[in-house]
Amino acid sequence: MRPIRSFSVIPRLPPKLEVLWDLAYNYWFCWNDGVSDLFAQIDLDIWRECHGNPVAFLNQLPQKILEELARDEFFVERVRDAKKNLDDYLARTVSPVPFPGHEGRTPAVAYFSAEFGIDASLPVYSGGLGILAGDHLKSASDLNVPLVAIGLAYKKGYFRQYLTPDGWQQERYPDSDFEQLPMSLVKNDDGDPLTISVDMAGRECRAQVWKVAVGRISLLLLDANIADNDPDLREVTAQLYGGDWEMRIRQEILLGIGGIRALWAMGLAPTVIHMNEGHSAFAGLERIRVFMSESKLAFEAAVELTASTSVFTTHTPVPAGNDRFDPGLMQKYFEGYAKSLGLAFKVFLALGREDPRNDAETFCMTVLALRLSRFNNGVSELHGKVSRNMWKRVWPQYPVDDVPISAITNGVHQPSFVAPDMAALYDRYLGINWKEDPDCARVWRQAQNIPDSELWRTHERLRERLVDYARHRVADTQRKRGARRREVEESLEILDPRALTICFARRFATYKRANLLFMDVERLKRLVGNPDKPVQFIFAGKAHPQDNEGKKLIQQIIQLSRTPELKNKIVFLEDYDMSVARFMVQGGDVWLNNPRVPLEACGTSGMKAMSNGVLNVSTLDGWWAEAYQPDNSVGYGIGQGEIYDDWDYQDFVESQTLYNVLENDVVPDFYDRGHGNMPRGWVRRMKNALVHLGAAFSAHRMVEDYVRNAYIPAFKNYRELAARDFAKAKQMASWRMDVMTKWGDIHIRNVRTESPTQVFVGEPFLIEAEVWLAGLPVDDVRVELYAGPINQDGDVDRRRTIAMSPDGETEDGWKIFKGELLPQEAGRFGFTIRILPFHPLLIDPRSLGLIRWVG
Repeated sequence: MRPIRSFSVIPRLPPKLEVLWDLAYNYWFCWNDGVSDLFAQIDLDIWRECHGNPVAFLNQLPQKILEELARDEFFVERVRDAKKNLDDYLARTVSPVPFPGHEGRTPAVAYFSAEFGIDASLPVYSGGLGILAGDHLKSASDLNVPLVAIGLAYKKGYFRQYLTPDGWQQERYPDSDFEQLPMSLVKNDDGDPLTISVDMAGRECRAQVWKVAVGRISLLLLDANIADNDPDLREVTAQLYGGDWEMRIRQEILLGIGGIRALWAMGLAPTVIHMNEGHSAFAGLERIRVFMSESKLAFEAAVELTASTSVFTTHTPVPAGNDRFDPGLMQKYFEGYAKSLGLAFKVFLALGREDPRNDAETFCMTVLALRLSRFNNGVSELHGKVSRNMWKRVWPQYPVDDVPISAITNGVHQPSFVAPDMAALYDRYLGINWKEDPDCARVWRQAQNIPDSELWRTHERLRERLVDYARHRVADTQRKRGARRREVEESLEILDPRALTICFARRFATYKRANLLFMDVERLKRLVGNPDKPVQFIFAGKAHPQDNEGKKLIQQIIQLSRTPELKNKIVFLEDYDMSVARFMVQGGDVWLNNPRVPLEACGTSGMKAMSNGVLNVSTLDGWWAEAYQPDNSVGYGIGQGEIYDDWDYQDFVESQTLYNVLENDVVPDFYDRGHGNMPRGWVRRMKNALVHLGAAFSAHRMVEDYVRNAYIPAFKNYRELAARDFAKAKQMASWRMDVMTKWGDIHIRNVRTESPTQVFVGEPFLIEAEVWLAGLPVDDVRVELYAGPINQDGDVDRRRTIAMSPDGETEDGWKIFKGELLPQEAGRFGFTIRILPFHPLLIDPRSLGLIRWVG
């Protein structure tokens, strides 16, 4: 066959409508209903066929319709208004969290993630991690944070789900046509696609770069599916989380190392990187290599500069969820890379090991990220605590509470998930600031002013819409399976638009316990079978293709939903994605979440539901451990956050608790109707949730936390360390080597206090100790009292640290330090003394892993 040359054919938009391309190529449309409505009202059927993708939509519109629209002056005016709104949005430069000293639009922060959930039309996400990353970009755009994002352009994306007649999950992987998506190839100066390359075990893997506009933010997606690559390397960007461990390491090499190279190739030089989960940890290594080769820094100085300007967010509360690579696989792909860093391969592997001395330990991406970042955090307060316990071996001499992993609780981008009907209500009573300033508590307090009747009627319309959507989606699924006409018609009668509707939608991992509701089927049948107080459930979610246990949970729900007593009362919606999620978080009465504590890192789907007035029923895990109030005033709790050693017993106890909560609290509260058939107590809870939780769990609040607590400090670190040819970075590296060399010889002796065995609350007492600093200056250390109440295990609880001051030295050269303790409460109290390294430029002394305790 002769070679075929291809080219793109696009519709010729009339001049008056050409700006539709500008609206279509910026995902700002997905959180601005006016723009989406503009497209949908042209031809609703084609819009739905294109799954809300405006580029494919414009490409499929008949030329005749376009010509007719150009003659419709009213429509043309709407297009002009929409374009002006977009232009005004993009031109705005004010930010509530400005970067001091940062000029212009150039990005200061590079945000790396393996997946991004911007919109259902861009299938490069699988679930919560991706949706969170998408919300991060949207809020960063709204807040005008100078950020650029980096990910991978998966040709097949994540799988699409369909079920066999007996309820077993199957997967299909339809190809994405990038030419039909709101994304554009980045070109070089010659007009050809810009490409970068990475080494893949001695072979070159090239990737082109697609650019996606997300409001003011650019998302760069690397695509290895190009003719320059061998067939197996073209598969690197085929599927999200597809293939074996060798495919995974290739993807993470391209994401981390290739992502840094793409930024450089485009002339972008962000001074801060944010690694969203460990998949992108190789970006830290590439920054070190670049600093060494381009700025001629020694490895130690490059590490200090990289770590001081890097942010790492861990999302996984179970060890098995963190990527680990066999040493042999690492050697295959990184032996040469280690040499480029001037490291022996054994030393290189130690960067990713909890115990650097254990040659048999696998290489963990989370450990690498923790070691190459000075700003580490979990995604809820509870998850931060879990993470500190999980990774305490990286800092073996530190108490768990002192492990340097903090917490920034996730939030959701409310304009993306609040239903248009509810948004109109908020506009009327909260003002438009609920979109522009959603992390302002004062704005959400106005929810109390929404009349009960208006809030309830709006919510009822959304429930009716969800039921209608579920009916038609199930009917469509039945048609595709070739079901008989009667079965399809019966699908259009499922569910009751007036009944209490409880939604459960998430990844079908076993710890999320989708089957908890089914542990006592007879009790469940009684619950849904009450004709006076009907209850119904809508389930959705995917199991990982290799997770047969998760698939069994889906099959169990499907089969139970077909039993006579549960039929039409329990419905499973196939192929859960962002579109399905919107209907469920907007239209349910209750959002059910029952993971085993403490295995849910955050659980942002419940935040989306809450933002629509949907009440949560959840175990006290993730975000709900922070949000829940014991009087059930903002939603309902399952248990008290207990952690069990016996999972079977835990499941039994909490299943019974769940039934009790539903039977004794949720159902009675929902059906406690007064005048006008309105559940005023239920509506009061809806308002309370909006008032107390709306601002706290906004993605704007989350992004501002990152900016203030991580991005700006890291940005300042770079400016200081890089000044005058990286003088302070080199100084820090030299100081660090000196401290590391001498630290083992530091000792504490002769701890003295004049206090009696008993003291009064608020009565100070002095403590003195002698310290041998092994040649280190006094200013290079911080000697601290580590004090607090003593718990039942004999350990210091709720500890405080108090700096001790130098006060002379002994005749044999030991430095004397003194400090004062002031107990604030009665009971058993204790203290010890510790020494930490100190340097004015050291962000966190714990990052060096050095500590010396008395004893």
